[in-house]
Amino acid sequence: MRTIDRINDKIAKSSAVVWTSEELKLKVKEIGIKEAFKLVDVITTGTFEPMESSGAIINLGHTDPPIKIRQCWLDGVPAYAGFGAVDLYLGAGAIAESPSEIAELSNVTPLSKLRGGGHVIEDLIAGKSVHLRAKGLVTDCYPRAAFEINITKDKINQFYLFNPRNLYQNFIVGVNGGDRPLYTYLGPLQPRLANAVYSNPGAISPLFNDPDLELIGIGSKIFLGGGIGYVAWEGTQHFPLQKRLPNHTPIGPAATLALIGDAKQMDRRWVRGCYFKNYGSSLMLGVGVALPVLSEEVIVKCAVTDENLVAPVVDFAIPRRVRPTFGLVTYKQLKSGQIAIEGKAVRTAPLASVSFSRQVALELKQWIENGKFTLSKPVASIPKDRTFSPQDRPW
Repeated sequence: MRTIDRINDKIAKSSAVVWTSEELKLKVKEIGIKEAFKLVDVITTGTFEPMESSGAIINLGHTDPPIKIRQCWLDGVPAYAGFGAVDLYLGAGAIAESPSEIAELSNVTPLSKLRGGGHVIEDLIAGKSVHLRAKGLVTDCYPRAAFEINITKDKINQFYLFNPRNLYQNFIVGVNGGDRPLYTYLGPLQPRLANAVYSNPGAISPLFNDPDLELIGIGSKIFLGGGIGYVAWEGTQHFPLQKRLPNHTPIGPAATLALIGDAKQMDRRWVRGCYFKNYGSSLMLGVGVALPVLSEEVIVKCAVTDENLVAPVVDFAIPRRVRPTFGLVTYKQLKSGQIAIEGKAVRTAPLASVSFSRQVALELKQWIENGKFTLSKPVASIPKDRTFSPQDRPW
C-alpha cells in the first residue's frame, strides 16, 4: 500500500518519480492508467492567475513610545488596523486613497487608482522600501498619536500572506451582450459579444486534478508565491455542491481554499500586483499543489483533459447576481482562441497565464526531485457539504 510517509522516504532518497499533470496526461495516453500508476509517485499541478481575495498580515514591532494604530497607509494604500496595536492586514484589492501623498513618493506612480495592495505586497516581497504612515488611538499604555517610517520585509517582525479565497476549482467565462464596454474583475468585456474572458488555466489547475478533495486538505503543504505555504481552511464562497459532470469536475465556481505562507520566503516572480481598468487592484499569484499517487483512482482523476472540463458563459450586461448564460463551453474550445455563441464566433482570452502555470508545476516538481519539498498529511478534510448563501434583499 502506498502512503505519504513512504513517498516522503523516496523523496529523501531522491528516488521518487515526479510528473507534472501535463506529463501524466500524456503518459496515460501512451501507456494507460495501470502502467502510469506503477511508475509515478507524485503529480504536480499549478496555476498563475488573479486572486483578489488575498492579503498580508504584517506586524511592525512596537515603537517607542508605543502606538496603538487605528489608521494606517502603506504607500498610500489603506491597511486594516482594528486588532493588535501594531498588527495590520493589507488586502490585495485595497486602493490608494491619497494621490497627493503618493506623488511625494519617488518609488510609486502618482496615479493612485493604479496603485493597490497587491502592488505593495509585491514590492515588499521584492525587498523594496515602502512608506508607512499611521495614526494612533492615544491611551495610557499607548501614548503615541502618529508614526511615519519606511519599512522593508527585513525591518518588520511578521510578513505572511493569509488569503481567504484562492484556487477556485472552476470559474465562469465573461461576455458582454450589451451596447457599451464593461470593466469587470475579468477585465474589459467588449459590447455585442466581441470577446470572452476566462480565468482558470484548465486541466493543469490544482483542484481540477483532485475534484473530490480527497488528497488536498487542511494542513496540506503547497507552493505559494515561490515559497512554502499551507492550506489553512476552506476558502470563502466554498461551494463543493456545485453541479458536476460524470468525471466529478464542477460545471462552474465550486470549491475554494484559504491559504497561508511566509511572504519573506516568497519570490516576486510569482507574486505580482496588477490593476484592472475601472475596476481595481488585484494580485497575480502562483500556487502549486503536489498530489500523492496513493491509488489508481488518483491517476484516473488526474488524467482529465481540457475537452472534458467545462465552464459557463455568463453575460455581464445584466447587472444582477444571477445572470443569464449562453451555456457551457469546454476549456479546449476556450484555449482554441474562439468559441461560438448563438452562431457568432467570439474570440477568447485567458486571465491566467497558462505558461506560468506550467512553470509553477515544473518548479514544484524540481523542488521535490531535489528534496526541497516533501508532502504533508492533511490534519482534516475540506468540507464537502457547504451550501451557498446569497443576500437577496432588493435594492
